[in-house]
Amino acid sequence: MDIRLVGLAVLCDDPGAGAGWFTEHFGFEVGVDLGWYLNTQHRDHPKLSIDFVLRDHPSTHEVLRSEKGNSLIAFLVPDADAEERRLRAAGLEVVMPLVSEPWGQRRFQVAGPEGLHVEIVQRVAPDPQWMRDNGLAR
Repeated sequence: MDIRLVGLAVLCDDPGAGAGWFTEHFGFEVGVDLGWYLNTQHRDHPKLSIDFVLRDHPSTHEVLRSEKGNSLIAFLVPDADAEERRLRAAGLEVVMPLVSEPWGQRRFQVAGPEGLHVEIVQRVAPDPQWMRDNGLAR
């Protein structure tokens, strides 16, 4: 697997407070703030990312809202489709099928041990209309 970035997604009730705590105490900086989603990266370690996601946002898969699924780590890869095929062939449980998101991600999730889930993400071109609708068009 060709991993380009390691990121942890923290499901929480107040993404802004979580991101604020990490920026205040641990050297992270907010890169993207959509209210329901905040991305932080460490200023000295650009390949270290912690995302804060509103627990009950529609983009959060229902399995992660249950008691069973409470942790998610994400790996940015160049080819999510190839990784999905490889992990299915290895017998991993795909809990969220491969999907292309309008904000510029192609992603899927697999279940791991102890309620840990892994999201495999590939950056793709975002939908221009979605970007405009969310104030992110440049």
